Amino acid sequence: MSKKLRINLGIAILRIFASAMMMVHGFAKLLKLINGDFQFANPIGIGETPSLFLAVISEFICPIFIIIGFKTRWAAVITAVTMGVAGFIQHGADPFSDKELALVYFTIFLALALVGPGKYSIDKSSL
Repeated sequence: MSKKLRINLGIAILRIFASAMMMVHGFAKLLKLINGDFQFANPIGIGETPSLFLAVISEFICPIFIIIGFKTRWAAVITAVTMGVAGFIQHGADPFSDKELALVYFTIFLALALVGPGKYSIDKSSL
């Protein structure tokens, strides 16, 4: 197996797995939004409903784009920003164990924004 193939396959696995796991968190928020329950954190001061709406976009809609590899860099930036807000602002004063997952996701999606989706995607930006 060539080095390029291994790299592109590794990016695809990371992109798909991390996004699928993120969608689990986003799906719960999507159901909350659909059911009309708009109580949500307001970490950046824009209101609970807009914060919930943005969380659904970044944790459920953007990961769909990342999985298929369409507009991956943009979608990954949006998701990384949300995870940065979760890790550094919402859970900033919490113990590390409470913010660890958000920081892991932040790092993964930041890396995907930098390297792109790889060859096995709609965008097909191979390394």
